[in-house]
Amino acid sequence: MIAAVNQVFAQPFAPVVPRAMTIAVSGASGLVGSALSKAIIDRSWKLRRLVRGNSSGGQGANIPWNPESGLVNSTGLSGVDAIVHLAGDNIANGRWTPAKKLRIRDSRVNVTQRLCKSLAAMSNPPRVLVCASAIGYYGDRGDHPLGESELPGRGFLPEVCTQWERATQPAVDAGIRVVQMRIGVVLSPEGGALKQMLTPFRLGLGGKIGSGRQYWSWISLPDLVRSLLFAVETEELSGPVNAVAPNAVSNTEFTRVLGRVLRRPTLFPLPGFVARLVLGEMADELLLSSIRVVPERLQQNDFQFEHPDLETALRAVLNRKSSSPK
Repeated sequence: MIAAVNQVFAQPFAPVVPRAMTIAVSGASGLVGSALSKAIIDRSWKLRRLVRGNSSGGQGANIPWNPESGLVNSTGLSGVDAIVHLAGDNIANGRWTPAKKLRIRDSRVNVTQRLCKSLAAMSNPPRVLVCASAIGYYGDRGDHPLGESELPGRGFLPEVCTQWERATQPAVDAGIRVVQMRIGVVLSPEGGALKQMLTPFRLGLGGKIGSGRQYWSWISLPDLVRSLLFAVETEELSGPVNAVAPNAVSNTEFTRVLGRVLRRPTLFPLPGFVARLVLGEMADELLLSSIRVVPERLQQNDFQFEHPDLETALRAVLNRKSSSPK
């Protein structure tokens, strides 16, 4: 027996090579979807984009999809291993009028439910669905660390996120492994909050927002893309997963670090009442809420962040070298 065991361990082990996969992506033209699509291609995996259109055609890079009806071309999905569903109306584009809030909700809740019902009706659906959600699920919670087991908060975004995640239930019931990625503030100069902050900060007009004590939970765009692919590959992951870096910071700290990276002063705060005057309800839920999220499930499954701290992340995405030591 011992000799047999020794013989087994004496054999050279072949390196583990990740299996090539075929991934379908909705929202592939957006900030995250574009970066994810490039990463899939860079891995020499097959990419298929869910695009609006009639349910005609067959195999190819694009899969016709009608978000209003939920119909997906089943022929185009043949051989697809996983879907990463990122489509949704931009929540930061324009004031939250009743019509805008309806678009935000419908583009996430109703569209996701229709998609999942279509997948559930397939005889051979993709094995994995990674669906975007957001840390807005937690609402304004002060400095309390928030893992995936926390209950949702109160407000428009917690309500939308709760319904958004529940909308994946048809896929779960059909035996598809579903991961809901609760995405934090995505750091990229190409879009999102950081892009909006860069111009005033580069002009030396940046500063904290409101009290500055509110926690911002962030993630670099490269780490978000890696976490999405990690969720696709990791069989142990299902349900909610916090897609944030392990070191959330206060808005004051975020402001200080961004100013240091850009080598600009940060002396012009934006009072909370001004933010509310300009942005309305959106200011309270996106800028002034304190959401201190921790990536418990990613860390429990040994996901390694390339940019675990804010300064490293900002210097990476802004292509800024570290300051010379004094």
